[in-house]
Amino acid sequence: MVKKGGIIVTIAGEPDQAALDAHGIRGVSISASPKAGTFENLTRLIEAKKLTPVVSQVLPLAEVAKAQEQIATRHTRGKIVLRVAPEPKS
Repeated sequence: MVKKGGIIVTIAGEPDQAALDAHGIRGVSISASPKAGTFENLTRLIEAKKLTPVVSQVLPLAEVAKAQEQIATRHTRGKIVLRVAPEPKS
């Protein structure tokens, strides 16, 4: 819910400007392009148990269409991981 004069910020594409105008609100979209160092820092935080990623599903690469369908619902909590190769045996 956003009051008149408020602003919506989204990471899921460009907001519908006509719909925003009809309700007297503003909207913007933001995105980011992380660098390799960012992923290295995230890996260290995860390994140190200071950050816990939320993975809702792990699917084989062959089920990429199912993953896309799930993402399209916009009701996925966390990330969907695609497994591109079987896990190595210990």
